[in-house]
Amino acid sequence: MGKASITKGIKLVSSIFLLVFGLVLLLVGGELLVRGASRVALILGISPLVIGLTVVALGTSAPEAAVSVFSSLQGQDGIAVGNVIGSNILNILVVLGISALIIPITVNQQVVRFDAPLGVAVTLLLAGMALDGTISRFDGTILFSGIIAYIIWAVHKSRAESDEIQKEYAAQFDAGGQKNGSIVKYALAIAAGCGLLVMGSNYLVDGASSIARLFGVSELIIGLTIVSAGTSLPELSTAIIAIKKKQSDIGVGNVVGSNLFNMLFVLGLSGIAAPRGLLVPPEALQFDLWFMLGVTILTLPVFFTGYRITRWEGGVFVTLYGLYLAYIILSVFKYTAMTSFKFSVLIFVIPMVILMFGTAIHQLVLQRREKISP
Repeated sequence: MGKASITKGIKLVSSIFLLVFGLVLLLVGGELLVRGASRVALILGISPLVIGLTVVALGTSAPEAAVSVFSSLQGQDGIAVGNVIGSNILNILVVLGISALIIPITVNQQVVRFDAPLGVAVTLLLAGMALDGTISRFDGTILFSGIIAYIIWAVHKSRAESDEIQKEYAAQFDAGGQKNGSIVKYALAIAAGCGLLVMGSNYLVDGASSIARLFGVSELIIGLTIVSAGTSLPELSTAIIAIKKKQSDIGVGNVVGSNLFNMLFVLGLSGIAAPRGLLVPPEALQFDLWFMLGVTILTLPVFFTGYRITRWEGGVFVTLYGLYLAYIILSVFKYTAMTSFKFSVLIFVIPMVILMFGTAIHQLVLQRREKISP
């Protein structure tokens, strides 16, 4: 084994260590931030429902925000953009898919009627902004303003929620009903969480970019895969815990809300922070951004099918993510038969999409007939 190979091996091990260590710091920091902020909010008399819609949604998006903002400041835009696109794709296909495979998920009508369509609209807006290859500071300001408006709306809307929904959120975010405690203690937890997020994002971005250089792959690919998978762990754990407690409103709402926060808050803040705006890699414009849009649109018929995500739909989601990963891996190794692979995927995907939309339309027709019939 040559000296160059040994040196490369040492660099790879150290890069992987940095990436994993950074990820651990991000997860611990995000948890401290959520718990500390939740307790402060409870002490101040804010309802658990509002906490769930705002504090927890922001907290589970904190790892993505830390990584993307730090990457944009370092000029590593591929990681910043890939992290958000990859996280949104993974949240829908893997988090919802695995959750539905565990137990079919009931979807709240508010998610179907407002949040999911809003997710599609925001994704379309983001795609339109990215067409020129840059998310400018002006674009970032618009996106960030959108998340402020969404939080205000969510808090206002929460006042009209049913007692059942209020109890679900109270059980999830106010375990034991402990509203007493020192604000100073929880404020220190918030500060520690923020500090760990900054440190973790630094280490993770350094490790990820080093791995990209060692293997000669783009930072976008690293952001779409390794980084997005790591930063999406809070969403996966929150969804599975909520669904096991039979609180599917929280599980689905967390995914839909997290995707909105990723686009509006994370990319908005990254676009504002980047000195020259956030550059969108050409590869993302060619496929990944549009795949994210397609996956987001795909949630509409799935949610409309009896307001449930069934096991077979969850299986389709997970399979689609497997095909997406296969596409990324094959593109990295410049697979010669990529055209044939794309054609094979389309043969599978198009019938599934038609079936999902057809089932949704059939369900809507049946529901309308039930309302009309005496």
